[in-house]
Amino acid sequence: MELKFSPEDEHFRKEIADWLAEHLVGEFAAIRFRGGPGDEHMYPEERKAWEQELAAGGWTCIGWPEAFGGRGASIEQQVIFHEEYARAGGPGRMGHIGETLTGPTLIAFGSDEQRERFLPGIRAGTRFWCQGYSEPSAGSDLANVKTKAVFDEASQRWLISGQKVWTSLAHESDHCFVIARTDPDSVGHRGLGFFLLDMDQPGITVRPIEQMTGTSEFNEVFFDEAHCGAGDIVGAPGDGWKVAMGLLGFERGVSTLGQQMLFQNELDDIIREAKRNGAAKDPVIRQRIADAHVGLKIMRYNSMRTLSGNADDGSLQPEAMIYKLYWSTWHRNLGKLAMDVLGPEAEICAAPPYELSRLQSLFLFSRADTIYGGTNQVQRNIIAERALNMPREPRG
Repeated sequence: MELKFSPEDEHFRKEIADWLAEHLVGEFAAIRFRGGPGDEHMYPEERKAWEQELAAGGWTCIGWPEAFGGRGASIEQQVIFHEEYARAGGPGRMGHIGETLTGPTLIAFGSDEQRERFLPGIRAGTRFWCQGYSEPSAGSDLANVKTKAVFDEASQRWLISGQKVWTSLAHESDHCFVIARTDPDSVGHRGLGFFLLDMDQPGITVRPIEQMTGTSEFNEVFFDEAHCGAGDIVGAPGDGWKVAMGLLGFERGVSTLGQQMLFQNELDDIIREAKRNGAAKDPVIRQRIADAHVGLKIMRYNSMRTLSGNADDGSLQPEAMIYKLYWSTWHRNLGKLAMDVLGPEAEICAAPPYELSRLQSLFLFSRADTIYGGTNQVQRNIIAERALNMPREPRG
């Protein structure tokens, strides 16, 4: 796909760039370039207020159909939005899970009642979501979830019991979508349901997971007969795997171009530091910087190729299946490059609370990139089995 921008698209680019320059000031100046991966714990209230600022300007959910409160923006315009947002230093989106995952999933698979109840709060930047997928025994192997969902005939409610882990910003969220097993005798991807839960209820306990930096941006979440209504399951019992896979397809959508602009910002920081401290004189460092630049371009071109074939139901094209493996490995290597440019002294910090630079935070957080969201080993299996149609790995 050769993505070309029309004069109308370039007018749209100027519109969003001008709006960001006008609004990322004053009370919002402090959150520029903040709140991204590894920094998600910072300024949560200010970033929630920013979501409402975006909504007031008509800049949330721009890719949603107009019928659901969006702008119906084209793929090209969505790419432009994410690029200009990252270029301007727009903060990490508190509404990311709702806007790019929950919303498109409900538009594709949800009921009219679910859309009417949940989409307006996402669009307005007033209701925030987290993701209940991973469990202690089901990280990359999502089909191994043990959390149970039992329908109580007397109360006409689903009762959810179990545990989720690595739940980003659960402590800041109003709702959670949860994968749970509706058929206790089922195994693998069969017998699962996709549920929509309110977080503010007695049956849910959120416990922060403290990192080596002393901060906590993700959590363990415990469900003890937490409840949701009979109409709060997306699709039918047993459809959970189909809905979950559709959601992951939306995760590989246009926001990946914004992610790559964040990567470009990090690479630019590394280049500036290499020039400042003389590391750029090292031919090996220069070659590694060049390799990082080339890798980022490849990432962009493959994303554009993927976007050209995206489906409305989130189903993944073969090109999309390599994305997680590629960017996570590239980004981990970028973090190592950052530390090598900074020099050995960057590995030494005083006692907590640590005052880490952006490049130090990049290094620490990027170590997890090849694990969360599906480990590299699992991603290779997905590529082999689903994209290349090779024989499945033997299962015990």
